[in-house]
Amino acid sequence: MIATNTARKLAEYVVTEGGFGADLGAEKFIDIKCRKSGIRPSAVVVVATVRALKMHGGIPKDQLGVENVSALKEGLPNLLKHIENTTTVFGLPTVVAINKFPTDTEAELKLVEEECQKRNVNVVLSDVWAHGGAGGEELAREVIRLADQESNFSFAYPDELPIKEKISAIVEKVYGGTAVRYEPIAEREIAKLEKLGFGNLPICMAKTQYSFSDDQTKLGRPTDFTITISNIKISAGAGFIVAYTGSVMTMPGLPKKAAYEKIDVDSDGKITGLF
Repeated sequence: MIATNTARKLAEYVVTEGGFGADLGAEKFIDIKCRKSGIRPSAVVVVATVRALKMHGGIPKDQLGVENVSALKEGLPNLLKHIENTTTVFGLPTVVAINKFPTDTEAELKLVEEECQKRNVNVVLSDVWAHGGAGGEELAREVIRLADQESNFSFAYPDELPIKEKISAIVEKVYGGTAVRYEPIAEREIAKLEKLGFGNLPICMAKTQYSFSDDQTKLGRPTDFTITISNIKISAGAGFIVAYTGSVMTMPGLPKKAAYEKIDVDSDGKITGLF
């Protein structure tokens, strides 16, 4: 909140990366950060790749570079659910930025554009990797256009709902699930937290980023699934309740061997180790 508000005082437009999709990053940004800070986003950029959408369509990683329009069509509901979340659940103007790969074909890119435009959402190719800032100018212009539009900003749930009802709202509205199951320890913790007066805090869902469900093997846009809440913990200082789903493990954001360890800048300013 401090970083974002500082940036807003220093620039006309501030871009924040929510991370991990509109079911996790955007939901936390809006339902926790915006709720606590009073910040209201003007627009959303949903970043996608043709390769990832083909993976959601059932294609193995070693075949993602080959044109496969039918697999892309199967995987597109995943992206469309993210769009539904940002435009319908959260009520914000949205653009889809396709991070373009050299293997993306015209037919594949056209299909993504057509399906998104059916939802009144434009698609812009982001080619920053190949062309630097010039590859992102069209996207920047679309974001500026959207930022000037009216929005119907809303949260996924109101503060006053009980903890279980807040979790159900996230599961049903944002994930597209149908039910929530609670392990006994989670039931006990919820009862204890509400008795202690923490029931009005927002929920921080700990869930796999690979699926809308709590099962990372369920790709695309799964339906008729149940989310299992295995445990509940309070982060009282931060001001939210953490709900652990399935067998998810929380861990630091960096791997054991982070990429930055390979990056260096020599005396001439040449950067190595980025790729």
